[in-house]
Amino acid sequence: MKRVALVIGNAAYPENPLANPRHDAEDIATVLRQFEFDVLEIKDVSHEGMQRALIEFRSQLHLADLGLFFFAGHGLQIDGKNYLLATDTSMEDPVDVRFSSMELDRVIATMERAETTTNVIILDACRNNPWERRWHRSGGTQGLASVYVPRGTLIAFATSPGQTAADGVGQRNGKYTSALLKHIGTPDCTIEAMFKRVRNTLSVATNGKQISWEHTSLASEFFFNRSVGARIDQYSETALKDRLLELDDSAPSHQIIRSLKVLTWNVQNGAVMKLVPETMRKFTKNNLFIIGRNIYQAACGNARSAAQFIDDFPAKTRGLLDQKRRALLDGMLFEAFFDSNGRLREQFKDRRFRQLFDLQRYESTTPSFDFIAECLLPYANQFHALPGKAGEVAVDIVLEAREHPEYPYVARICIASGNLLRPEDDDTELEEPKRYRSYSIETFEERISTQLLIPQHLLSFAYTGVTRKPSHVNSPTDWTVRKRVG
Repeated sequence: MKRVALVIGNAAYPENPLANPRHDAEDIATVLRQFEFDVLEIKDVSHEGMQRALIEFRSQLHLADLGLFFFAGHGLQIDGKNYLLATDTSMEDPVDVRFSSMELDRVIATMERAETTTNVIILDACRNNPWERRWHRSGGTQGLASVYVPRGTLIAFATSPGQTAADGVGQRNGKYTSALLKHIGTPDCTIEAMFKRVRNTLSVATNGKQISWEHTSLASEFFFNRSVGARIDQYSETALKDRLLELDDSAPSHQIIRSLKVLTWNVQNGAVMKLVPETMRKFTKNNLFIIGRNIYQAACGNARSAAQFIDDFPAKTRGLLDQKRRALLDGMLFEAFFDSNGRLREQFKDRRFRQLFDLQRYESTTPSFDFIAECLLPYANQFHALPGKAGEVAVDIVLEAREHPEYPYVARICIASGNLLRPEDDDTELEEPKRYRSYSIETFEERISTQLLIPQHLLSFAYTGVTRKPSHVNSPTDWTVRKRVG
């Protein structure tokens, strides 16, 4: 399903500027990209700029299955029509507003004509009209008015019709967008149920003063975020959430799984020694997937035979059917990124990343790396490059000779000219590293590969600041190139 979105955040109004809409737009755009939306994001934009963006959005909608429009900023109604204000909207008279802002009906009509299956419009835009007194008339009524909702469309308002909303004073986001961000990523939650959660959270945050509202004519269920178990159908829920597995010691495959789960090397090593093709041919693909998960876990715990099994995977699995061979490797890869509840790990298991992703070199393993890329696609924003994809990445290492030219210091580590090097502790205020450690160039490059979660065979390193590639470098301790998330 192709998803496209237009996200607008207008805050820099010459009169009555707002605190939150820029951040609201930035954070909503980030979340939507995580959920596979192609996002057109604009902030503090003029009337002309809003019209251009809507035209570009329209061209993308005709190729999409789902369209989403988000607006944060000043919005008001005039004679029952809703208008979303640009930063240069003329506020001298209601007539001026109509011709220098974006009419909501135009957005609705644009999305309806595109014939997308599902359309979603979210408006954090029903603040009080601060210009009403200037107009000396009552044409501008509080809040936004009810609207016509075409089939297959949901329109969400920050408040109920005719009511107003407030900025989130002293906060990054407005109160409505803040509640939306808390719930939009809830796995396997329909959009209607998600907005009910938003309404409850918003009501609590405003002591019942602000009640969000939706008009809907959706004909089918829509989810922003499907859990990996809902998206991936190759394996059972018990395999993807292996904490649910009830071990049956009468089954040889379960005996091996139990032994691999024991945190004792000799027990784990003994279990791995039993994994020969003749034995594994009798196991189901779901049990092989779970065995693969536990092999990788044991290898990360330094079980020697488990690590050797990964290193010698092609030989260890020779003679197995492709489906069963793949299940083992799928499980190993899944374990690196997902926990026993089938949720993305907060900290990835990367201790054996090099050995595991070295297997990507073999053509026969391509389906498994395609599998993990599919699993991780909704979380693509958490990676410099999506694991499993085979694109090459160039890394530029900027060195400084300082007092030891033969052991130069790492000053910057860049991809696409952007410096990725940062303190491991996100709360630190350090601007420069204080401590360094010497690494051989081979160890240094392996560390960078692991932190980037990009296998070394897909990385090319270029060193600048020195006349030739050094044999050792001094790299800052407690600094990393891991992707900062959030």
